[in-house]
Amino acid sequence: MITLENVEKSYDGTKILKGINLEIETGAFISIMGSSGSGKSTLLNLIGAMDLPELGSITVDGENIVDYTDEQLTLYRRKKIGFIFQFFNLFPNIPVFENIQIPLLLNGIGEDLSVTEYMKLVGLEGKERSYPYQLSGGQQQRVAIARALIHNPDIILADEPTGSLDSTNSQSIMELITRLTSEMNKTVILVTHENIVAQYARRRVSLRDGVLSQ
Repeated sequence: MITLENVEKSYDGTKILKGINLEIETGAFISIMGSSGSGKSTLLNLIGAMDLPELGSITVDGENIVDYTDEQLTLYRRKKIGFIFQFFNLFPNIPVFENIQIPLLLNGIGEDLSVTEYMKLVGLEGKERSYPYQLSGGQQQRVAIARALIHNPDIILADEPTGSLDSTNSQSIMELITRLTSEMNKTVILVTHENIVAQYARRRVSLRDGVLSQ
């Protein structure tokens, strides 16, 4: 489903990724482990078309997204990708219901019932009108998980999803991600610096100084 070939990326003259080659099958759950500055978030951003490489190809379902127009990249991110971030990236001034609803609105899908259903799936019944600041960190990440899944993307990209949580909440969030993505047959790419988090994946690779080891 996803193939990276000789992918390279630099920032300010420093090479962050060096000839990355990686194949990820449909329905896989893969973790990419690495320390801060290893390039793992950069790699995730390239797969999610938040950025583009200087060299190499990123092929998703037979199409090289590096060759996409800006419009095609926007549609790819909007329809095919669900993002889960370390710091939740929720909109602080709108309630939980509207935060989860955003991908539906962007994709022209008007199914309010599905928001309620996804809130139940992530254990947030009754929090529809709450604002993010009224929720715990674990609850905010549950909102983010619902938002990432609600538009039924093929690929879930999780960037240090437990990095802002304590150990108890980290475990419950990883169990939730693992269960829901397995039930929905999503392809999951998780980056983390924590071995205990990486172990939830069925396949693990490491990134060090921009070089991938499998």
